Amino acid sequence: MADAGVAETLLRRIEKADGGVDSLDVASSLGLDHQVVVGAVKSLQALGDLISAEQRSSKHWELSEEGTEIAEQGSHEARVFGSIPLDGLAQSELMKLSFGKIGFSKAMSNKWIRLDKTHEGGPRIFRTVESIQDQEKNCFGVILVSVFRTVKSYWITKGPSFSTTITKQETELTPDMIANGSWKEKKFKPYNFEAMGVAPDCGHLHPLMKVRTQFRQIFLEMGFSEMPTNNFIESSFWNFDSLFQPQQHPARDAHDTFFLSDPALAHEFPQDYLERVKKVHSEGGFGSQGYKYDWKIEEAQKNILRTHTTAVSARMLYKLAQQEKFTPVKYFSIDRVFRNETLDATHLAEFHQIEGVVADYGLTLGDLIGILYQFFTKLGITKLRFKPAYNPYTEPSMEVFSYHEGLQKWVEVGNSGVFRPEMLLPMGLPEDVSVIAWGLSLERPTMIKYGINNIRELVGHKVNLQMVYDSPMCRLES
Repeated sequence: MADAGVAETLLRRIEKADGGVDSLDVASSLGLDHQVVVGAVKSLQALGDLISAEQRSSKHWELSEEGTEIAEQGSHEARVFGSIPLDGLAQSELMKLSFGKIGFSKAMSNKWIRLDKTHEGGPRIFRTVESIQDQEKNCFGVILVSVFRTVKSYWITKGPSFSTTITKQETELTPDMIANGSWKEKKFKPYNFEAMGVAPDCGHLHPLMKVRTQFRQIFLEMGFSEMPTNNFIESSFWNFDSLFQPQQHPARDAHDTFFLSDPALAHEFPQDYLERVKKVHSEGGFGSQGYKYDWKIEEAQKNILRTHTTAVSARMLYKLAQQEKFTPVKYFSIDRVFRNETLDATHLAEFHQIEGVVADYGLTLGDLIGILYQFFTKLGITKLRFKPAYNPYTEPSMEVFSYHEGLQKWVEVGNSGVFRPEMLLPMGLPEDVSVIAWGLSLERPTMIKYGINNIRELVGHKVNLQMVYDSPMCRLES
């Protein structure tokens, strides 16, 4: 029976009924599934006030699947008895039957069957009585009634606009209806202004990118300019040598850095600047004795995946030094860097570094501490401590710690320092210009912000895309 036919039949039943009808009774009398009748009720309700439907709940007992099987085919033990011919049945064959294991035990307890283990062909089962009475089948209603179910139905009565004729309601007002006035006689389906529209197909920002946007906004509010960081491949010269990092430093080993095989070497460098870098490394200068080793151009030429965005800062400071007149600058960058790390819950071979750089006359460690307080306060981090540290290209250097309320301890949140004269003066910057800088990762604050314990759930093939869709917009507490 089609849905429209069920609805019309239901209306006729309501018209003849004294008071109303129950949807379960209608389904039973029509031989239909109850949900088909419920669907007809919903369709009629959508047409306006044709009917009134009150939902009711009733509870009753139902046989379980096992109870239904026993009612139709008999108990397990009776079926076992019926499966055994007069000349017996191999136990292995009986156990292949779905009811064999349970039925065998009960039939043995009832002494309907016996097991002959001495039989030549293996254990064999024989009947011990000619006939049985299946008591369990006869009283299954007491033994195996299983579930106390709640069934929902509808008590259906006539509505204010009751009719046995279903009139299709219009879903839209057309220009023709307005022109000929037919809209006056039409019945329109009411609009549901509470209904949600279809969600538009669109991309979703990854939590890492949301936090990156917030960091970027903080830098811009503090008057910083963003450095170009689109070169993931760097020469060792800009990544290490220009930063006064010696060629024997462990960070330049293959265990810590990814080296390229093609192209393996870089060839274009500012030649006069390269010579000054070579001299300060091997001989010293600008008040420094250098490292006193044989500096090799072959090491500086090696191409690598950059290990930090400080390589970009070095390029920008060298470019600044080429200006006719020095002007103070504030730079920042947020981009990807690569290190040959051992992968674990908090380390990947690639991650994002956030870096801030300020170049001006006469900057001191006090200026660095002041700007760090300003920066981290905007992140919502106000409890700060600074610990002396060593970096090849900053002196003095400081690790930055913040008190983590959740962990109830001080945790490292960044590194900082004042760039060394051995790095700045070969570039051509004035002697009284100082450069302060600091950096931190993007992944760690993102993991804290979104409650992610394993970095591989934030970046990589194990990322749950539903997390990306559901994560709210980032708001750093300030």
